[in-house]
Amino acid sequence: MSDTPSKPPAAVSSPCIMVCTVDGKSGLCLGCYRTLQEIAQWSRLPEPERQRLMAILPLRASRIDPALRGEQ
Repeated sequence: MSDTPSKPPAAVSSPCIMVCTVDGKSGLCLGCYRTLQEIAQWSRLPEPERQRLMAILPLRASRIDPALRGEQ
């Protein structure tokens, strides 16, 4: 064991809002608009890649039926 204190792990930025339901038609999470593959790989992606994806996620909202998002 080392006597030097270890650093806590760096926080992982995430668009998750705890609405974890995937729309079968679009394949996107209704809360964060990520695909299941993106969600599974998220913690292993480099921070610049996570930031790039988070910038484009809002553009995916139009791929989901508004009624599924609680809109009319």
